[in-house]
Amino acid sequence: MSDPVLVLRNISHRYEESGWSLHVPLLEIKKAEFVGIIGPNGAGKSTLLQIAAGVLRPDGGAVLLNGRSLSSTARKSAARTLGFLPQELTSSSDYSVEDIARMGRYPYLKGLGGLSGADENAVDRSLALTDLMDFRRRRLSQLSGGERKRAFLASVLAQEPEIMLLDEPTGALDIHRQVQFFRLLRELADGRMGIVVVTHDLNLASLFSDRLVLLSGGRPVRSGPPAEVLRSPVLAEVYGRGIFVGTHPQVNKPIVLPDQGGGAA
Repeated sequence: MSDPVLVLRNISHRYEESGWSLHVPLLEIKKAEFVGIIGPNGAGKSTLLQIAAGVLRPDGGAVLLNGRSLSSTARKSAARTLGFLPQELTSSSDYSVEDIARMGRYPYLKGLGGLSGADENAVDRSLALTDLMDFRRRRLSQLSGGERKRAFLASVLAQEPEIMLLDEPTGALDIHRQVQFFRLLRELADGRMGIVVVTHDLNLASLFSDRLVLLSGGRPVRSGPPAEVLRSPVLAEVYGRGIFVGTHPQVNKPIVLPDQGGGAA
């Protein structure tokens, strides 16, 4: 069993204005695993992911990357190991898709900063994986919301990180693209990359994740395989009653639906 690449230990964070706080005793992420972080609005999912990515500094606890403090790790070094796709994606310039993907090679640039042949190959792979080869010359202003999301994903993929953190990556995608996106993430996990996804879609989380972390009120409620987390009593505690948990007929994993009877199954 491999050692965890990313470890969050005794993490705490408090928003003074609201008094809301996050406390996570332990979260470990290894290569070759797909972890889904789920929970209702305000559960702390995005806050936890921002702390894991080093975007937000916790009030207490430690974030370790390969055994070293993330806060004291050089930016380029951290970026070669850890990739982050935030929920809100903005750019002040109207870059092309190819330009966005090339930005992912920043951690590897040397000397005058020109891209090497290996860098260009990594960019091409990232565009191919995100189905954007035919869009590489298009500007951000010419893309749909889903295409923009894929362009920024290509940038993170071009980093070739060991661990990739994604916050609601399928929010702007139709159902076909959502499934395609999660299949790509599953393939990356099978190829030894660690994947952590914040999502509201419990069914996609169930179908593609190895492990789920269920948050509520800034605290972990349950962590484990989908079959252990997506159970009616557990979900009723977090989301309330009126949820039906069944089994997907093809892959024997839990599926979550509204309970038309109005009560917990």
